[in-house]
Amino acid sequence: MESYVALLRGVNVGGNNKLPMKSLCVLCEAQGCKAVRTYIQSGNVVFRANAKLAAGFAAKLKAQIKNEFGFETTVILRRAAELRAVTENNPFPVAHSYVMFLAAEPNLTDVVKLNPVCEGEEAFSLRGKEIFLYLPNGAGRSKLASYGYDKILRTVSSTRNWRTVQQLLALVETKL
Repeated sequence: MESYVALLRGVNVGGNNKLPMKSLCVLCEAQGCKAVRTYIQSGNVVFRANAKLAAGFAAKLKAQIKNEFGFETTVILRRAAELRAVTENNPFPVAHSYVMFLAAEPNLTDVVKLNPVCEGEEAFSLRGKEIFLYLPNGAGRSKLASYGYDKILRTVSSTRNWRTVQQLLALVETKL
C-alpha cells in the first residue's frame, strides 16, 4: 500500500459542482482506498491504496462523481513521493507560488506558446507534469493564472496554491 493524493478540479467553487467531502471519502472507500482523508472543501483527498487500485482510480472516481452528483470533474493523482518532489523543486518564492498539476506531460512546443502570456514579474516553469506559477500580484488579477492551459497543452489540469500543496504533503506523509 502506498499513499496518494487526488486533486479534483472545480469542486465546490462558487456554489457549483457541489460534492460534500464526506461523500468523496465514501466514494474513495467504496473503491477500496484506506485511511481516506480530505483537506478543505475544494476536492483534495489523501488515501492509501495498492498499485492496481491506483492505476484505475482517477477514471473510476470521475465516473462515480458523474453518476452520483451529475457533473464532470478532472481527477489528478500523485503518489506521496511525487508530491514531495514538487515541494522540493519549486523555483519561485513560495509567497506567490501556485502549482498546476497536469494529467500528462505536455509537448515542449506547446509549452513555448505560454511565454507571451506572462505580465510583469509573472513567470512559469514546467517541471515534468507540473507547471509552477509565480504570480506576485495574485491569481485573481493574472492573465497567466486564467489562461486556457488545458487546450494549449492538450491535457487536463488542476491548480493549487503553495499553502495547499504543503498541507497536502503533510497529510500524505502522515499516511506513510
